[in-house]
Amino acid sequence: MLGAEDQPLVEAYDVAMFDLDGVVYVGDHAVSGAPGHLARAREAGTTLAFITNNASRPPAVVAEKLSRLGVPATAQDVVTSAQAAARLLVERHGSGATVAVVSGYGPDVPWRDIMRAAVLVREGLPWVASHTDHTLPTPDGVAPGHGVLVEMVSRFAGVEPVVAGKPQRPLLDETVRRVGGERPLMVGDRLDTDIEGGRSAGIDTLLVLTGVTGLEELADASPHERPTYLAPDLGGLFTPHGSPANGDGGWSLGGWVAAVDAGALTVSGSGGAADWWRVVAAAAWDHRDRQGAPPDTTGLVPPATDVDG
Repeated sequence: MLGAEDQPLVEAYDVAMFDLDGVVYVGDHAVSGAPGHLARAREAGTTLAFITNNASRPPAVVAEKLSRLGVPATAQDVVTSAQAAARLLVERHGSGATVAVVSGYGPDVPWRDIMRAAVLVREGLPWVASHTDHTLPTPDGVAPGHGVLVEMVSRFAGVEPVVAGKPQRPLLDETVRRVGGERPLMVGDRLDTDIEGGRSAGIDTLLVLTGVTGLEELADASPHERPTYLAPDLGGLFTPHGSPANGDGGWSLGGWVAAVDAGALTVSGSGGAADWWRVVAAAAWDHRDRQGAPPDTTGLVPPATDVDG
């Protein structure tokens, strides 16, 4: 279940690692309120790191985009799955070794190069994949990501790669190695990469609801995808976090009570939006664990959230 923290998270953790798309920006626009929240976190003394599974852009390019969107950043603030993959290669094979295949997303990679790499992998050359994300956003809509290529090569070669990006832990380990800190927090919007990745690395996580995770996805989260903390947006960095309590009437926190009645999730009471989401998560996960399926969330409408607060 969700964790509890009496202090604001920026006081409890000295490093915050942020996923990008859906947390800091969506496409070419900053998430509403995100630049202000991030500036406030820096002012509180929190070290900010921006991490991405996208291996096609060097850190300086990512930092330039962040700065353009109102989030000042340098290349040293950004860690990519390509850097994590390079670390894996050095650790396993030594500096300067030429004995491995490394794959990552690239829209202009020729088919002949993919074929050659697949043959080399099948013949026994070590293989590191930057990440296994199955989709990526494009101007034309959601498109196949590098994970689709990884599956194809894996089926052909009969080999599974070593993976550097989320949800595997090398990217998060590399981030901590580069930025330092004693108690890091992973902040993301995706359950199956950001949150699962934090759990894999033994790092506490904050799920924000400004990206791909909505009510249906949250209610169906597997145990290994469940965050330590939950907030509608990055404003959750500046508040204590309560954990819902289970009683006879359901799961309660902050004036809200959530329960499952005849398979349907219900919420009663009143209070803040963040606590509404927390009791909903607690009740849904409890039902899922006991019944093997999430409750019906049809017709359940979250309260309005002030994303700038």
